[in-house]
Amino acid sequence: MSTYFWITLGSALGGVLRYALTRLTLDSSTNFPWGTILINVLGCFVIGFFGTLTFPGGRFEIPENIRLFVMVGLCGGFTTFSSFSLQTFDLLRTGEWSRALANVTLSVVLCLGSVALGHMVAHHSNKVFAVAANQEEEYTG
Repeated sequence: MSTYFWITLGSALGGVLRYALTRLTLDSSTNFPWGTILINVLGCFVIGFFGTLTFPGGRFEIPENIRLFVMVGLCGGFTTFSSFSLQTFDLLRTGEWSRALANVTLSVVLCLGSVALGHMVAHHSNKVFAVAANQEEEYTG
């Protein structure tokens, strides 16, 4: 039961953060969904970074409930793929084909890049932490 609690709490927090960031980017998202793209890119970075930094058997192994809180709850509640899909559909429906294509391209490329960047930063961080802890073993995660 506690697993569901942590996922629910993370989802709620992620949803509130998404709403707050959407409000902050409202003016710049009038003609193009920049806020949604930013939210998805940030969420992809977080899931790439956190997932790599805390993978089972890794240097910063943490309880599964915390991983689920962040990766399923927080990132799931924060990222906005359903919003992305609706906004892309609306652009297509209103004949804005080039904007729809730009939205799909930017979202996919930037979000995949953010997952990769988060992974690389966490991978490097694991190495730095190993050196800082004066550990002889080489990190290979």
